[in-house]
Amino acid sequence: MRRVLVVDDEENLRVVVRSFLKRDGYEVEVAPGVEEALALLESFGPDFILTDVRMPRLGGLDLLATLKAKGDPATVIVMSAYGNVDLALEAMKAGAYDYIQKPFKAEELLLTLRKAEEREALRRENRALKQEILRESTFEEILAKSGSMQAIFKTISKIADYKTTVLVMGESGVGKELVARALHRRSSRRGGPFVAVNCGAIPESLLESELFGYRRGAFTDATTDRVGLFEQANHGTLLLDEIGELPLSLQVKLLRVLQEETIRKLGDSKDIKVDVRIIAATHRDLHAETQAGRFREDLFYRINVLPIGIPPLRERREDVPLLVEHFMNRNNARFGTNIRALSPEARRLLLEYAWPGNVRELENTIERAMVLAEKDSIEADDLPERIREARDPIQLHLTSGELSIKKTARVIEEILIRRALQKTKGNRTRAAEVLEISHRALLYKIKDYRIDL
Repeated sequence: MRRVLVVDDEENLRVVVRSFLKRDGYEVEVAPGVEEALALLESFGPDFILTDVRMPRLGGLDLLATLKAKGDPATVIVMSAYGNVDLALEAMKAGAYDYIQKPFKAEELLLTLRKAEEREALRRENRALKQEILRESTFEEILAKSGSMQAIFKTISKIADYKTTVLVMGESGVGKELVARALHRRSSRRGGPFVAVNCGAIPESLLESELFGYRRGAFTDATTDRVGLFEQANHGTLLLDEIGELPLSLQVKLLRVLQEETIRKLGDSKDIKVDVRIIAATHRDLHAETQAGRFREDLFYRINVLPIGIPPLRERREDVPLLVEHFMNRNNARFGTNIRALSPEARRLLLEYAWPGNVRELENTIERAMVLAEKDSIEADDLPERIREARDPIQLHLTSGELSIKKTARVIEEILIRRALQKTKGNRTRAAEVLEISHRALLYKIKDYRIDL
């Protein structure tokens, strides 16, 4: 972090600043204007840019806007003559780190640069820590650091190589297909196909032919042979998503496939051997469905050999900040934006919202907020009205139908701790007093709930 680009239309200043910065060990390039400075960005790659705020054609504000659009990480310090302080402050609002007023002594500029170096070193260390957390929290395509999801990751690693049927359960939007794909990729079948079918999205009259295929002439429109999804998934994995929507008539045939490992195409008289690992997924309570006669009990027990229950997002709120940052980084790359932060109020709303649509709803919410954002951070006003005007999270939990005293107490305790820390601006001693618990107890609970300060 020792490369400095000096941008100023005064030649004497460029010469003097270049001279004493080089004496202090910096690599220095100079430019008489913004256009020349931009031409040096790629070839020189400055860590710091020292620019005059006012120049004949384009000034420091124009340079800042271009750097922001390019996503250039250089730290900018603006120089302002007497009378241009307001312009320098405007530049700081636009992203400059600091400003120094002309005329200045060499020691003043060196001190400002060293402070900028220290800040940049901390920022790089912070980025490295975030990357480390991201690596530890990433499992295939799934991003989570909550204890419940880490336990699921361990389960996937343990059972991935077994051909035994897995039943993935969870509300809509929690990532059931991602879990199924992780099971496939962690298995010895990773080189084979992964085929997913939503049993509720295909009309009942077509579902059997989609799954098993057909021979030419099996029905009126069958003009050619058709390979079904079971054959397509041979030596790989077949995900039967929303298996609870499967008609009873097909449940019988699926049970036979699971037991015999053979299929019979429509219009065919012989069976075909298939080697397919079946993963079923559902948002329904299949046990209740069997009691109601809507799902075969024998099929339920056949697919429920290795169950994986994915908790809803409201039960693992510590995953929300991690997912938000991931979606922001991805959308910045997609949209060419540079939104990197949440306002404290927006963060609070996202953490306390119940997320009935789970991760999918969070993803769509962040995309919408980034499209509407007028600043380089997401503000509360950028969030949908349903989130801004959501009921109190404690009240939401109490009306959710949850009857476990233990679970409810944990939810309420975590919310109160977060509110106390927000009220005291992270002062844990004061927060403990507000909560009327010991400082030691608060530290333990902060660690237990994985609350980031």
